[in-house]
Amino acid sequence: MLLAIASVVLMTLDHRQHHLESIRAGISVLLYPLQYAIDLPVSLAHWSRESLATRDALLNENQRLRTEQLLFQARLQKFEALETENERLRELLNSSRKVGERVLIGELVTIDLDPFRHQVVINKGSRHGVYEGQPLLDANGVMGQVIHVTPMTNTAMLITDPSHAIPAQVNRSGLRVIAIGTGESHRLEVPHIPNNADIREGDLLVTSGLDRRFPPGYPVARVVSVRKDPSQPYSLVTAEPTAHLERSREVLLAWPTWRDEGTR
Repeated sequence: MLLAIASVVLMTLDHRQHHLESIRAGISVLLYPLQYAIDLPVSLAHWSRESLATRDALLNENQRLRTEQLLFQARLQKFEALETENERLRELLNSSRKVGERVLIGELVTIDLDPFRHQVVINKGSRHGVYEGQPLLDANGVMGQVIHVTPMTNTAMLITDPSHAIPAQVNRSGLRVIAIGTGESHRLEVPHIPNNADIREGDLLVTSGLDRRFPPGYPVARVVSVRKDPSQPYSLVTAEPTAHLERSREVLLAWPTWRDEGTR
């Protein structure tokens, strides 16, 4: 009974005068480490769950972004390919206007990989008016000529084929020459050029039109080497084709003016 009365008195005094506040503060300081130790496992578990959830979310987000990046890169490559194709077609159309002949755009189907035969198959044939001997061009120069025709396709021999020769002339001086294939995709030979002939490195060779097959004035090759040996009557002249023989996908099949005039 006395203990209860004392407790009531102390509580009353504490409520009115706050005598026990400092004692409670000291006890709370002493008990804080114990309370922290008790709460620590719960806090760690909660932190671990949040960390794992955040990590999983980041991994999923990274995977999604990586997938989107691959898709965007694939689309970008496709757009770049379409842009390049459009640029090639634009060059062909500009080239056809320069040629001034009736032309047909074809596309390469297959390429002969035989190192001794430089031939290609194109997706235009006799049903499209293609004929044997027809000149084959790209936006940069003469590629070759048609040697075989089927209703839907044709086979063309490139100017670098060892059995191909094309009459040409030096655009600067008018000197008439013959450009012969060597079997190498970047080299033509220009034989029987006298040492005193007006030809030099950098000269552009164009079709002469004398064979009545290739339209005149169209680029064939550019001279890259002229070697003169005083002990020999002829210079050793090599040239590089201006056409992109290994890169062109779309080509021009041309009808020279005299061909159209002869069929009227």
